[in-house]
Amino acid sequence: MNKFKSSFAKIAGSLVASLAVAGSVSYTSFANASTVETLRANNIASVSVKPTQPQPVIAQLQTSNTQYQAMQLSPGVLVPIIVLGGVIVFVPLFFGGLVVIGEREVGIVVRKFTLSGRGLPAGRLIALNGEAGLQADTLAPGWHWGYWPWQYSVRKESVVVVPQGEIALIVAADGASNPPERILGKIVDCDNFQDARKFLTHGGEKGRQMGFLTAGTYRINTALFKVIMASNASAHGMNPEHLRVYNVASDKVGIVTTLDGLPIAGGEIAGPTIDGHDNFQNGQKFIDAGGRRGLQEQILLSGSWNLNPWFVQVEQVPMTEIPIGYVGVVISFVGQAQEDVSGAAFTHGNLVNQGHKGVWVEPLYPGKHPLNSRIMKIELVPTTNIVLNWSGRTERHSYDAKLASLTVRSRDGFAFDLEVAQIIHVGALDAPKVISRVGSMQNLVDHVLEPTIGNYFRNSAQNCTVLDFLTARSERQAEAAEYIKVAIRAYDVQAIDTLIGDIQPPATLMQTQTDRKIAEEQRKTYEVQQAAQTQRQQLVRETALADIQQEMVKSEQSVHIADLKAQAQIKQANGEAEGTKLRAIAEAEGIRATGNAKAETYRAGVEALGPQGYTAMQLMQIIGDRNVRLIPDILVGGSNGSTNGLVDGLLSLILWNQTAKPGETLPTPLHPQPIVKTQPNGQSTIPPIVVDFTGDK
Repeated sequence: MNKFKSSFAKIAGSLVASLAVAGSVSYTSFANASTVETLRANNIASVSVKPTQPQPVIAQLQTSNTQYQAMQLSPGVLVPIIVLGGVIVFVPLFFGGLVVIGEREVGIVVRKFTLSGRGLPAGRLIALNGEAGLQADTLAPGWHWGYWPWQYSVRKESVVVVPQGEIALIVAADGASNPPERILGKIVDCDNFQDARKFLTHGGEKGRQMGFLTAGTYRINTALFKVIMASNASAHGMNPEHLRVYNVASDKVGIVTTLDGLPIAGGEIAGPTIDGHDNFQNGQKFIDAGGRRGLQEQILLSGSWNLNPWFVQVEQVPMTEIPIGYVGVVISFVGQAQEDVSGAAFTHGNLVNQGHKGVWVEPLYPGKHPLNSRIMKIELVPTTNIVLNWSGRTERHSYDAKLASLTVRSRDGFAFDLEVAQIIHVGALDAPKVISRVGSMQNLVDHVLEPTIGNYFRNSAQNCTVLDFLTARSERQAEAAEYIKVAIRAYDVQAIDTLIGDIQPPATLMQTQTDRKIAEEQRKTYEVQQAAQTQRQQLVRETALADIQQEMVKSEQSVHIADLKAQAQIKQANGEAEGTKLRAIAEAEGIRATGNAKAETYRAGVEALGPQGYTAMQLMQIIGDRNVRLIPDILVGGSNGSTNGLVDGLLSLILWNQTAKPGETLPTPLHPQPIVKTQPNGQSTIPPIVVDFTGDK
């Protein structure tokens, strides 16, 4: 039937093409514009056809009023030409079933009926064997014969164009049913869904398809396949971003969750790594190789990936970064069965090789690592020295945030607080052992170091008094460092040093000790001050002696000289005394002799002149020897009650004083010698007025 239709179409096509060419050559000048419009209405234009079909030549008919006028055609001639042309065109279209498909079109064929009356099987939508209904085969660009309009309906659809950077999802309206364990239809060889017959005959399944279209142009039978792209995603309830090529950033990894495949095995949390599916871009290979649905061990690295969002969901997370000064111990929750490689000596946990389930024996060193953080836990372990404070201070790592000062009790019953700082170090190769034993660094501090160090200092404090603990602090620190080093080495941790910080004994005890110490220090201070004062006195004495040494020498010499002078004066006094004595004796003898002589003289005078006469002679002799004036120099007197004598006397006295020397007064009978009166500073003052009543010479 198909062969007969094809032969008949070829013969009819050749005949119509020959008539058309002949007509176009004969009546080129007589064609009109209506014929051209008719051809355009039926999409008969210059088109490309398949190589197996003959290549017709269609001339373009051009008419104009100018040509009609030049040919001088009458309406009687024009009408038969139009009728003949319509017949030539209509007959092939109607009786030959001609369908012309454009270059960027695809023809969807619907058969209205069959002579045999055979219909589609139950549950089928697309006809494969000429049944009435939607046909699996589509019409490619070109001329197609035998599709009579009373039997066939041809719908022209545009080709499907998937832009760059996008994908297109497919939903099949017909095909086999999906197995219960599958969600998406399997991928079959059907030329990217362009061959609907192959899809249906090779076991294609209806519904959402595992396969998808990448960037390009496709001739899809839209009666069988519904194509979902970013441009129409919203109409199908999808996010347009899900229909674009998926990009994983350079510093992140994509954690994959598949939505189809076998269930994950019991006891596992992720599907194993499957080879050959090109990073989940070929879902069918993943399924055929036994891929499991759910979380996957395998990750996507940075790049662009064509992923079916109905099959794969991707979560981007940052790469695992191991800072400098740390190592990362990997605790894997998936992988091969555990095979302990820690050795017989390590009985506190299991260490496994990379790819196995458990704690990996090799740590991760500083850097960025593309790891699946959903199936692995990375425990950071510092490889630098770690300081832990049993006090109110907390380091940046915060491992000691819960540690506080240790409260210990001494042998004498006093409770006091003790601050301790412990420095530890965990080697890079020992880090997996530490994590395998205790689980984390915080557990190491809380479950190992805190009880070990706390109990040691509590036990140590009970062996001594508070004062002994204070005074022997350095010895206690050395003992603690040695004990703790051995104790925590069993946990593969190195103790670098143990330091005792502030010790806070009871306040009353410390007050007593403080008072005693202050008193002792004051006593020492007083002794030192006393010694300093004694030394200072000695220094002052020596300094004074040095300063007066010269005077002392002079004084000693002066004393010696004075002693010599005294001795000389004594000797001189003795000599003078002897001389005075001798002179006194001599003067006494002389006075005695003189007195005796005067007595003899007085006696002789008295005897000669008598007592009164001799006395008067002696008085006159004294007055003469002393220059005693018996008559005054100025005599004031007056007669007959006149006062001129007194005035004259005063004037004479003033004149007398003016003629006297400065600073000297005239002698008086009471003062025979001139009187000079001076100030305490030695200068003379104005002499008083003295009236000298001298006696007559």
